[in-house]
Amino acid sequence: MSTGTPLAEAPGLAAPAGQPALVREPGSLASFWRRLRARPSAVLGLAIVVLLVGVAAFADIVAPYDPTATDWGAVRAAPSLAHPFGGDEVGRDVLSRIIHGARASLGAGLVSVGLAVALGLPIGLLAGYAGGWIDALIMRLTDALLAIPFLILAIALAAFLGPSLTNAMLAIGLSATSTFVRLTRAQVRAVAAEEFVEAARSVGNPPWRIALVHILPNIVPAILVQATLTIAAAIIAEASLSFLGLGQQPPEPSWGAMLTVAKNFMDQAPWMAIWPGLSIFLAVLAFNLLGDGLRDALDPRQRT
Repeated sequence: MSTGTPLAEAPGLAAPAGQPALVREPGSLASFWRRLRARPSAVLGLAIVVLLVGVAAFADIVAPYDPTATDWGAVRAAPSLAHPFGGDEVGRDVLSRIIHGARASLGAGLVSVGLAVALGLPIGLLAGYAGGWIDALIMRLTDALLAIPFLILAIALAAFLGPSLTNAMLAIGLSATSTFVRLTRAQVRAVAAEEFVEAARSVGNPPWRIALVHILPNIVPAILVQATLTIAAAIIAEASLSFLGLGQQPPEPSWGAMLTVAKNFMDQAPWMAIWPGLSIFLAVLAFNLLGDGLRDALDPRQRT
């Protein structure tokens, strides 16, 4: 990612004693926030994400009822003042289960993508900077994994590991790792050809320092954007695994697991499917809008 900055102004490049350090001008956080605010869709996505995360974090306080408590007087009850989102097949409050289900869905998205980044980033960094047979071996394995559809691979891994939310997170994270390996490798190769990296080599920086200090910070924006977009895919994957019985297990709430039960009562109690489906839709939409906004705001061609 080139900024067009003269080498003599490029920061962080260690220079021999008695000579000025070669530095690279970092992007301004204020200008990034200004560019992000200029995109209403990104601000809307950020607001929804913050709201969902806040609801999930304080679910015990926000939820009006225990999400596993049953009330036989509210079995498939229509939305009312007592139960704004209605009741489910055993009288549990749907609103409370939606709120607590946000923990499973958002947690699965964040944890699984965090795992994918933690595995994919160093592997991609190694492949992109080392090159040669190491790069060829890693990329052939990555291409083989990318040839398998993401959701199919996640289902297969979850079925192998066994049904639980933790195993679903592992399956989703491992399935998404290849995406980050490929992206990181491409970004590393692009940044490694920049003049400021050549300058770092010329002043005697060892390869590990060049990779970690001069290349890695310049590929973080692309990784951040991809991570945000992948969280949306991970939420859908978790819902799909829970729908198939491979994710969150009853009676603990999950949006996907709620849809599994709701499909049997579409005629008698459609609200049982409407609210978890709408929650998944809003969460995925929010992360996609935020990811698109981050991509534009972090684009060096948009910097002023």
